[in-house]
Amino acid sequence: MSTHSRISARHSVVIVGGGAAGIATAASLLARHPGLDVAIVEPADTHYYQPGWTLVGGGAMRSAATARPMERAMPRGARWIRAAVAGFAPQLDAIVLADGGLLHYRQLVVCPGLKLDWDAIAGLSGTLGRNGVTSNYLHRLAPYTWQMVRQLRGGRALFTQPAMPIKCAGAPQKAMYLAADHWRRNGVLGDIGIEFCTAGGVLFGVPDYVPALMEYVDAYGIDLRFGNALVAVDGAARTATFRRALPGGGSEEIRRGFDLLHVVPPQVPPDFIRGSALADAGGWLDVDPATLMHWQWDNIHALGDVINCGNAKTVAAARRQAPVVAHNVLAALGGVKQGAQGLARYDGYGACPLTVERGKVVLAEFCYGGRLSPSLPGWLIEGTRPSRLAWLLKRHVLPPLYWRAMLKGREWLAGPDVDCI
Repeated sequence: MSTHSRISARHSVVIVGGGAAGIATAASLLARHPGLDVAIVEPADTHYYQPGWTLVGGGAMRSAATARPMERAMPRGARWIRAAVAGFAPQLDAIVLADGGLLHYRQLVVCPGLKLDWDAIAGLSGTLGRNGVTSNYLHRLAPYTWQMVRQLRGGRALFTQPAMPIKCAGAPQKAMYLAADHWRRNGVLGDIGIEFCTAGGVLFGVPDYVPALMEYVDAYGIDLRFGNALVAVDGAARTATFRRALPGGGSEEIRRGFDLLHVVPPQVPPDFIRGSALADAGGWLDVDPATLMHWQWDNIHALGDVINCGNAKTVAAARRQAPVVAHNVLAALGGVKQGAQGLARYDGYGACPLTVERGKVVLAEFCYGGRLSPSLPGWLIEGTRPSRLAWLLKRHVLPPLYWRAMLKGREWLAGPDVDCI
């Protein structure tokens, strides 16, 4: 059921955000405790399977397959409050809605995702979707990425990555590898200069996966440019400006022409999180990295891209976090009565299926500290090497697993570790 008028109401559990993390948590709660009073606050009318956008941009998935009406994504039994959040009043056990209404809770779960800061790059917003400037980080532009990849027969293709943290840190590379593979298959790779311009200093944050990625960088002839942050775009002139840090301190600006520019924007917490009492000094939601409980308010939990933990910001991470939060929320509500005792703990698991060519994926899975954490035995998928089976998993298994399992409270290989009491 959807509501959006000015309200002052109370629910046992209020979830801020109807993305992957929010809906998975609601579904997990209701699977454990049918009939629980759960409300999801979400203003959007469409739910997206965002991991599919890279495949759309590489011509391997239809754009329509990554979107469904929000009403269809909502778990049965959850109340959908179609409204935006303006702020928090934790001392009142309430959130403030954009229309001024108060929504009270016994337990609050916060997972609104993060904000793509397109305006942080001068001139970018006015040229997105035109002049060869695109991004797989927007649903409407992923098809344009594929259009530009198919049309490009020669010239320079720039792929960018901003400073961390960002959602799906491997996605900027995936767009590049799929494009390069297409150009190779069509015999034009030698006529296209590919540059990967990243604000960071490494290709991937977990070193075990870098050798396999470097094999593709070399095979595609990609020029790696570390310490290069995109700061401005002139679409009409087809020029991108990067700020590069100098070894002795300071920085310089470098302009590069392009025929195709794939942009990943800087990413920050939503405004209503950044200015709230729930945020840390950097604006991210401040939670215990294991229990995902807020450090100050013990009836507030958070998960997904908005938290300040050192895990990868991926759907796979949210899939592991949701059962942890669901268990801990039920334990806080009533323990034995709610069927949940002890504390569930999250180990930092995240996964990034790095699509290095059409038909091959390096399946990166790791926990806090970069410790490898494969879900499947090595004889089936060796995660540090490109795999055809990992491609089949990414392309054909994970999408239905998302829609039919994760968003339905089915937790295959995702059950939480619980401390007994």
